[in-house]
Amino acid sequence: MSKTDWIQQEIDGLKSQGLYNNIRTIGSPQGAWLIVDGKKVLNFCSNNYLGLANHPTLTAAAKKATDEMGVGPAAVRSIAGTMTLHVELEKRLAEFKGAEATITFQSGFTANLATVPALVGKEDVIFSDRLNHASIIDGCRLSGAKIVAYEHNDVKSLEEQIKANLSQFRRALIITDGVFSMDGDIAPLPDIYEVAKKYDILLMVDDAHGEGVLGNGGRGIVDHFGLHGKVDVEVGTFSKAFGVVGGVVAGKSVIIEWLRQRGRPFLFSSAMTVPDTAACLAAVDLLEDSTQLVDKLWENAKYFKAEMKNLGFNTGVSETPITPIMLGEAPLAQQFSRELFEAGVFAMSIGFPTVPQGKARIRVMISAAHSKDDLNQGLEAFKTVGKKLGVI
Repeated sequence: MSKTDWIQQEIDGLKSQGLYNNIRTIGSPQGAWLIVDGKKVLNFCSNNYLGLANHPTLTAAAKKATDEMGVGPAAVRSIAGTMTLHVELEKRLAEFKGAEATITFQSGFTANLATVPALVGKEDVIFSDRLNHASIIDGCRLSGAKIVAYEHNDVKSLEEQIKANLSQFRRALIITDGVFSMDGDIAPLPDIYEVAKKYDILLMVDDAHGEGVLGNGGRGIVDHFGLHGKVDVEVGTFSKAFGVVGGVVAGKSVIIEWLRQRGRPFLFSSAMTVPDTAACLAAVDLLEDSTQLVDKLWENAKYFKAEMKNLGFNTGVSETPITPIMLGEAPLAQQFSRELFEAGVFAMSIGFPTVPQGKARIRVMISAAHSKDDLNQGLEAFKTVGKKLGVI
């Protein structure tokens, strides 16, 4: 028996349970329509909320910066990798978000891996929403702190866990996603803030799916709830609404200064590339200039959700453009996705372990790039497949 036989057995098990992830390949720029595995299909899959991933302003900015400053920084930020573009982006983001300061990272994932272990350690406790993103969970694990999960978006459960555990630890940190990526619901951040204030606990929110979506002109969940200066740490990403890649942490200046000294991905992994940083700056320009794209995103989302509900689909508890089509079992969700693809719609199924057993779904990601005709074409495909498979 080979020492890797167990891996093949695990892979075979995933396939038999309908949990194996068949990864499709995209051969075109991101947009309302894609070339996927050689076929032109309507894109209901990517996180390109505002259609910026192929926006001419961003591509031009990336090209110009590359011509002037090259491609890669060739060093970590703390040694020789901090470029004028990085400093400018961090300054602009702080102004945009109404925060004291910001620091950028290579991704939203590394932003969480940097932040949590820098704020808490083995003598501390983290109160974490049960449905927090994997990057938060991994950051918590790396910190060595005691992780205490509270029930999803349940402030009463959070306070109960604080009362039961806080006295046993040196310091504490509350962490929640802002918008939950699988269900599209929003954290009750004002109520969570009141609890954090009551017990004098640091509060951190990961706004990956709120950046460019919530708040005035896409300024995020802190702006959405008017909590400027009250949330200690706001993590974000540039890989979704901004259409690029990278991560940001915004908040109190003393915390940002500390992350420059102790955020391990900042210290030990090369900085954001030149074209990525320039493209992010261009995205900030667009969002500051107009709310048009954010407004179009919400208009599209409200229309699509209402029509899906009229057809008889269960769209869960979503309050945002994330639209889960709840199907239950993973094999059904995978079959539904395949049938949609045949009908010209790219919408991938999501099952365990990304979502709990029995809560498999198709997650539709609406974009400002979609026209009304695009949405109607997608609705017709869902109607046809839904009836064929007995879902509606």
